[in-house]
Amino acid sequence: MQSTTLIYIVITVLCSLVIAFFQYFFKEKKQPKIVIALFILKALSLFLIGLLLINPKIDIVATQNIKPKLSVLIDNSLSTRFFKEEEKVKEILNIIVNNEELNKKYQISNFSFGNSIKVLDSLSFSETSTNISEAINSVDELVKNNKKATILITDGNQTSGNDYEFLMPKDKVFPIVLGDTTQYQDVQITQLNVNKYSYIKNKFPVEAFLLYEGKGAVSSVFTLSHNGKKIYSERIKLSSENPSKTITVNLTSKEKGLQYYQASITKLKKEKNTKNNYKSFSVEVIDEQTKVLLLSSIMHPDLGAIKKAIESNKQRKVTIEVIGNKQLNLKEYQFYVFYQPNFYFRRIFEEVSSNFLVITGTKTDWNLINSLNLGVKKNAINQFENYGAIYNDSFLTFMQDDIGFEEFPPLRDKFGKLRLSNETQILLYQKLNGINLTEPLITSLEKNDVKYAFIFGEGIWKWRSASYLKDKTFENFDTFISNIAQYLASNKKRKRLEVTSKSIYPANAIIQISAFYVDRNYKFDNRASLQLKITNSKTKEVKVLPFSLTNNAYQVSVEGLLAGDYMYQVSVENQNINKYGRFKISAYQIEEQFTNANSNKLQKLAKNSNGKLVYSNQVESLISNLLADKDYFTVQKSITTQKSLIDWKWILVLIASLLSIEWFVRKYYGKT
Repeated sequence: MQSTTLIYIVITVLCSLVIAFFQYFFKEKKQPKIVIALFILKALSLFLIGLLLINPKIDIVATQNIKPKLSVLIDNSLSTRFFKEEEKVKEILNIIVNNEELNKKYQISNFSFGNSIKVLDSLSFSETSTNISEAINSVDELVKNNKKATILITDGNQTSGNDYEFLMPKDKVFPIVLGDTTQYQDVQITQLNVNKYSYIKNKFPVEAFLLYEGKGAVSSVFTLSHNGKKIYSERIKLSSENPSKTITVNLTSKEKGLQYYQASITKLKKEKNTKNNYKSFSVEVIDEQTKVLLLSSIMHPDLGAIKKAIESNKQRKVTIEVIGNKQLNLKEYQFYVFYQPNFYFRRIFEEVSSNFLVITGTKTDWNLINSLNLGVKKNAINQFENYGAIYNDSFLTFMQDDIGFEEFPPLRDKFGKLRLSNETQILLYQKLNGINLTEPLITSLEKNDVKYAFIFGEGIWKWRSASYLKDKTFENFDTFISNIAQYLASNKKRKRLEVTSKSIYPANAIIQISAFYVDRNYKFDNRASLQLKITNSKTKEVKVLPFSLTNNAYQVSVEGLLAGDYMYQVSVENQNINKYGRFKISAYQIEEQFTNANSNKLQKLAKNSNGKLVYSNQVESLISNLLADKDYFTVQKSITTQKSLIDWKWILVLIASLLSIEWFVRKYYGKT
């Protein structure tokens, strides 16, 4: 208890006595015994009131023993099952968790990991990817201020994330190697690069990367097949000195629609794992040619960037024109890009009846756009602002991945409040001075069977440069612009039900299918009930699932489908509206591409952290090392807490009782 508290208590005692004395003894010559009792009751009640206000506390010091942390990370991916190590993992975990000496010294926490880390509940060995670096970094973040050790139970084969080989953990990591460490001969297709789209009777490139692991030289045959027919083959030779090879093949698009292909490489004589010898891919063949008019009111670097991006698809030809007195034959073009339109564009807008893209900026005449009834209006002032981008993952007008939009430089446009019609779908929202806005940066809309798109800001050439610096290629940016061009170039009328899905999925992946449904006024209808019906083309097995409403879209996730071809139907309950499609689940599983455990990388990780690598039959040795390790010890910590000396509830009851007794006695004896 602090000295000031004692002083307050003494003062309270004195004040209570003085007040009670003044009330009952001051100027009183005769003091009957009842007055003395009243004096005691008054003084005691006043003292308790003061004590209640002071609320004295004492410090209680307790000691706490803090054990070092021992985190056990268990690889829960398919590769563990592929190496048939499930029972071994459970046996290792059981030995560690039930070791009494280890539990006395360490506080043990168990985690499982695949692509992300989770507190261990159960082991399914069904994760479709392995991210070892993320698991180790997550444990480091979780246990920042405590001394800890980490046991990593894995085969060491990582399929996603940063390479853990170069991690420098702040605490020791003890890998336990699962699986066969014997080096087998193996040839595999590590990567396929192919365009998603092609035009009929045109060539499209297929780039395959092949890798050989093993000793000596081998020979194999690389093959491309379409609908079960061989369309290309090449004999290749690989060796330990030249273990990789890149093959580029130009295929011809002969059939319209979604086409499936398979790349394969023949099995070696002593090859153990052949699941990585095959990979499937798809190409959508489009039967149309596109001519694009890029019409501008000014010369700007954006024009060149847009032209290059659109023409990255060889079936598109862009013509750049500056608005003026020159007569333009607008009927020659399938769609148009209007760059910073001014009042000279009025005639052009009146003549154009097909789809177009409008890009605004500092030279845009917003009075013109506001008068055209395009579904977009802006109260623009002659002041400029820089607008960053926020990706909208609920955008379903066409498929567009996030290519790092938020990292791109801002676009510049006139400042003002945007007003949109209900038919708009926003791809990117605006960010102004670090604040996320609900106004669009890029949006699309459809009206009277005509499709428009707007980019609200100039400077998109900087996006192309930033995309190249980030990815070392223009492909992602060019694909983004090409997606907009593809959407606008299509003359298909908008349908009330649009479905978004991929054409091919890897084995064991979660299949996400999204749908966008509108009413007869082409406004999003959140009252509908949508259903997905999936049919296996070979077995005719049917699976029916309902869609769930997420934001402004309907979505469904499908798991547990076997490899093969599937057809699907999306239907709207009580409406004669259906959408059909198909997709393929490839047999290729990235977790099954390895032939042996990667003990070399795990050894480097152990070395970088001053830990030690052991094999699955050396768990007892590892436990002995952990018990003998003097770097890990229990820390005794003193914890000081304050506890109140009084219970205010009982004090209040006592005060009320004393005051009541005093009042009753005074009244009974006629004391005022």
